[in-house]
This record gives sequence, structure tokens and C-alpha cells, in this order.
Amino acid sequence: MDAKVDDKGPGGCPVMHGGNTALGSTVTEWWPNALNLDILHQHDTKTDPMGKDFNYREELKTLDVEALKKDLHALMTDSQEWWPADWGHYGGLMVRMAWHAAGTYRLFDGRGGGGTGNQRFAPLNSWPDNGNLDKARRLLWPVKKKYGNKISWADLIILAGNIAYESMGLKTFGFGFGREDIWAPEKDVYWGSEKEWLAESVLRYANEEDPDSLEAPLGAVHMGLIYVNPQGRDGKPDPLKSARDVRITFARMAMNDEETAALTAGGHTIGKAHGNGQESNLGPAPEAAPVDEQGFGWINHETRGVGGDSVTSGLEGAWTSEPTKFDMGYFDMLLDHEWELKKSPAGAFQWQPVDISEEDMPVDVEDSSVRTMPIMTDADMAMKMDPDYRKIMDKFRADPDYFKDTFARAWFKLTHRDMGPKVRYIGPDVPEEDLIWQDPVPTGPTDYDVNTLKKKIAESGLSIGEMVATAWDSARTYRNSDMRGGANGARIRLSPQKDWEGNEPKRLSKVLSVLEPIAAETDASIADVIVLAGNVGIEQAAKAAGHDISVPFAPGRGDATDEMTETSSFDALQPFADGYRNWFGSTYDVSPEEVMLDRTQLMGLTASEMTVLIGGMRVLGTNHGGSKHGVFTDQEGALSNDFFVNLTDMSYKWVPSGDGVFEIRDRKTGNTKWTATSVDLVFGSNSILRAYAEVYAQDDAKEKFVNDFVAAWTKVMNADRFDLARSQNQGL
Repeated sequence: MDAKVDDKGPGGCPVMHGGNTALGSTVTEWWPNALNLDILHQHDTKTDPMGKDFNYREELKTLDVEALKKDLHALMTDSQEWWPADWGHYGGLMVRMAWHAAGTYRLFDGRGGGGTGNQRFAPLNSWPDNGNLDKARRLLWPVKKKYGNKISWADLIILAGNIAYESMGLKTFGFGFGREDIWAPEKDVYWGSEKEWLAESVLRYANEEDPDSLEAPLGAVHMGLIYVNPQGRDGKPDPLKSARDVRITFARMAMNDEETAALTAGGHTIGKAHGNGQESNLGPAPEAAPVDEQGFGWINHETRGVGGDSVTSGLEGAWTSEPTKFDMGYFDMLLDHEWELKKSPAGAFQWQPVDISEEDMPVDVEDSSVRTMPIMTDADMAMKMDPDYRKIMDKFRADPDYFKDTFARAWFKLTHRDMGPKVRYIGPDVPEEDLIWQDPVPTGPTDYDVNTLKKKIAESGLSIGEMVATAWDSARTYRNSDMRGGANGARIRLSPQKDWEGNEPKRLSKVLSVLEPIAAETDASIADVIVLAGNVGIEQAAKAAGHDISVPFAPGRGDATDEMTETSSFDALQPFADGYRNWFGSTYDVSPEEVMLDRTQLMGLTASEMTVLIGGMRVLGTNHGGSKHGVFTDQEGALSNDFFVNLTDMSYKWVPSGDGVFEIRDRKTGNTKWTATSVDLVFGSNSILRAYAEVYAQDDAKEKFVNDFVAAWTKVMNADRFDLARSQNQGL
């Protein structure tokens, strides 16, 4: 007799239990070592409510920029009873919101930053360091509601910070629209391994005495902070140690000492810290708050909890005498007083002046008849006590115009760094000046004869592998996170890229010595010639496999120069492994397959595009150093689906042979037919990737394989061609 099945599930409830949490319900919870492909599909169109035809850049053309800026100026002094503005001005709050959106950017992988509006989602919306920024975004809601799809949250958050500074007296350097919103939390950003907020820094430093040992790619000292703990590392005041932390965290945003000092001074010239109460009175962060809080977090139901009674960082006080004016008051306050360590009403360590006249003290945020004690954080004291920072502070104080210009430029860099090249900026306030950190590239020629150029390349004597590998190496540096890198500019021929191990300098030099004269003869850019050579190689390989194709090509890439290249920041783009060329030059704490996924996501590719590219690159003979691992074909140089056919052929078995290498042996004879790495074999072992591999291994897949490979290849080659299908400044 069959057992009775309760179709209502556990306890008779028809609803899937655990539907509101990932715990216990995902594949990786059951099998934690399984390769997780989620980061390649995190921004699936299913999460986007705007529809496939929505074009934000087209919407921007209809935006009344001046009206929007006027509304934001009015907002700054429109104090709301539910969240009163300090001194009747929201400037400090709006600056902090914009700063904390942009300040998550890190140079190592280009992730973070304010370019996607990700502050609206977990974990950022609930970070301790982002306390009460939910209120700032809610204050902006009437403006967002009014202008709708003409302005993204990402643009509006950063613009609000810009307008806040302008309303307080700063002449800003400029502003560029063009940040497009995401609609779900980001899964690709690693914020650290800690399971608790503000965990001890020892978890991030290999050596706590060596700031450079801060775990890459992280840019903050503690989980849940943008930069450093304002009370000192691990909440232990030590200005000189804070100076070291500040230096490394800002360097990981590509900021030098002068930019760092300017941002510190300019950021604390306005606004205040909030700690006039007990942190224990605060409710949970937004992501954990009950539904009746309607997205708000850190609500205080014990006391008034707003205005002068609010708690955010736990420190309490303003940095200057006039916190709603952008002036030189920060330097006067910091440098003209001696400071002693005290505690705020919330119990946080802060520095207060030993002696100060009442007229130099800021007034209370709600009662102008009351004077309050100014403060400095441990990071502020670092600006005074660290010898190098102190020289810069003295220089700024002696030349206010220089300070204001330096800060304006640093603020612009902070808020625009993750937008990529200037060609992506839109709007009437985009500065004309080209800045080196924007990776400028001149416009390239388009009036040369492409067919003549292809003929010269085909007759050059370069092999298919040499042409394809060089084009790939030139383009693979592109990062969809901050739109840096790519083939445009041909920086592969410049320092530091020409000397990177991953680019095989000897082979690269040979290829460039052939292609550069061809570029000169045909009046084409070297960047175009490198990409076109890769296309020629693919066309030759396809023909060898029986397919007559033409790989799409768009001329117009330019050639950058050494003077246009910020060498130090390009070091961060250097690959130390490339699964696509079966090369792993460095030992990682994660598997080669995970390194491949990270690179794939940064290039903006899907799992299926990754699959077809790997299969094609193997048979084309593009492996680093000429390695034969994964070259599952007897016709190397022909663009066939042999990689997938032989990977899925059960007449072979796969045997580990040490050092991450596997032998592919004939089951009958025991003879080794091929060798492979784990990156090759994961396309047969991982259930999702095997499903893709089987599609391309089918007898009817030969043409589909070639077409899909060409489409994915073209996507990589054109990833940084922001000029092809994107509107410029028309209409704004």
C-alpha cells in the first residue's frame, strides 16, 4: 500500500518554507564546493522593471537639468520634521550619502562605487557606516518621483552631494550624468569573509603592522566600513596607526596623499558626527527591520531619536565653527588647538580641544543659543600628527585657492572614477579637461581600406594562435565594473602592459613588430590592427573547419600614448591568471575555475559565452606558452567544436597526474591522448557547464558553435567601444 502523501507540505502549509532566506535552500548550501555561477547571471533582465526597450541615455536627453538642480538646492534647506536638518541644512547628510556611495570603489577589481545605485540594496543599505543614509535617500524621494525615469538613483545620489557642496559655497569641478541603476543586490562584490560587523582588523591583515598586507581587493579596515574606524583601528585611538590605515585605504581607490588629505579636510569642513544618545536604543538596520518601518532602519523608539538626539557613528560634534559653510575652518580648528582624548555621550572615543573660546565653538544643531564642543576623529588627528600629511595640511592652509581646487578635483575623481572614460559622461557640466585617471584615448581613423588591411595581415606570416592571442590579451583587460581596460588605445604595447607575464612579452614583441608597420602603411591605428588581426585569425580557422565567415569589425579605435597612461593604476588590471588561455601564473586562495569566473564577470560575459569562448580558444592554439592542456583536437588551428566533442566522449577517462594536471586516456588502450587542467574539465563536471558543453558537442552544433564563438568574441573586442551605440551629450 502506498504511503499517504500530504500535498500541503510540512505542517500542512502549502507555502514553500524558507522562501525568504537563502539558507538551507540553495545548491551551494548542500554542496559548498560546487562552482557557483550566480555572479554571471546576477543582473538578469528579469530583475529589471524597465523593459528591454528602455534607454536611460535617451531619457536623459529629456531631463531639465537646471530645474533638477534648482529643486535639489531647495531641498537642502527644506527641513523635515520627521528628520530635521542639522542647522536647517541637509548638506552634510547629502555629502555623506554621495561619498559613501562612491567611496566603496576599489582599484583592484574596479568593483564598488556609486555608478549603479547599489547603496539602495543589501548589504550596503545596512552597513554600520551607512547608518541613517536611508533617511537621506528618503528625503530625495520627492525629487526622484518628480523626474522619474529621466534621472537614475545612481546619478541622483551623486548629484545631490555635488549640489550640497555648491549650496555651501564650493565651486565644484563638474558633473557627468550616465550612471544606470541596478535592480537587485550585487553578488559579485567580495566585502570580506567576516560574519560580524566591525570585526577585528586581524581578520583582514596578514601582518597588522604592515598596512600593505590588508587583504586584496578590500579597501576598508573593518567589515561594514567605507574606509577606517573613526575611533582608531579596532576602536583603539592611535593617530599614527590611523594615518597608515587611511593611506592604504585611499591608495586602493587610486588616491595619492594630497588627494587623501584634501578629501579628509573637505569632507569634514561641513556637517557633523552624531552620537548624542545611546546606541543600544537603536532598532535593527533596514534589511532586518520589521515591515512597519517601511525600509527605515536604526529607528530609536526609546527617545526622540532625531535632530540633536540622533546617533549614527557614535561620535558627537562638528569639526568646524560653521559646519554649513565650505571654508578654511577645518584647518584653523585642527591646527590651532591642542587635542585630548574624550568620549561622546554614546561612549565613542573622540578628540576634543584642550582649550577653546566659546565664539569658536559651533552652535547646537537645533538651538543656536547653545554652543557645543567641536571634535576630531582619529583619522583627523592623523592629518595633524603624520609628518607627510601635516606638510600637505600646512600647504593647503597657506593657499586656500589651491586647497579648494585640489579638493574639487579630488571630489570629482571620487564620484566619477567608476564611470570609466569621459566619453561615457553626459550633460552640460562635463569638464572639457581630459584627466589622466579617465584613461583618455584619441579618436582613431576610420577612412582606411579594411579589406586591404586584412589582406596585408593575412600575408604577414603570423600564425592563427599569435594573432588571436594578441588580440585577446589586448581586450581581456576590460572591466565591466569600472569600464577600464580593453583594446581601445592599444595600451598592450605600452608600459606596464607590454611587460606583463600574462602577455608573453617575447611573443607580443614579435607580433607587434609585424603589425605596427602594417598600421603605418595603411593609416590605421595599431589598436584596430591588433583587433582585426585576431578577426583574420578566426576567419582562417573557421575556413579550415569548413566555415566561410566574416567576423564583424568596427574601425575607429585610437592609440594611447605613455603620457595618456597612468601607469600605477594600470598595474591593478594586470592578470595573474587567465582560464581562457589556460594559464595560472600565481597561486590563489581560490580555485582556477573561480578565478576564471571572476574574470568572466568583469568582462561582462555570460556562462554560455564563457563556455563557447573557452572551447574555441583551446582549438585555436592560444594557450599561454604554447601549452597543450585542453587542446582536445587533432586539427589545432581549425575552429571546430572538437573540444566539446572529445570532452564528452565516454571512450576516454580522466586521471589526475599531479600539479593540477589531468591525463585524458583511452579506456581500451590506457594510452594518454590529451592533457587538461581543472578549468578544462569543469566544463564536463559542473552540471550547468556540462549542459552548455553538450549543446556544442552535438552533431548538429558545428555551425552554431562557430556563430556563437564569433558573437562572443566580437562582444569582447567591442566591450570598450562606448562610441558605437551610445549617445553622447546631445540634448543636454
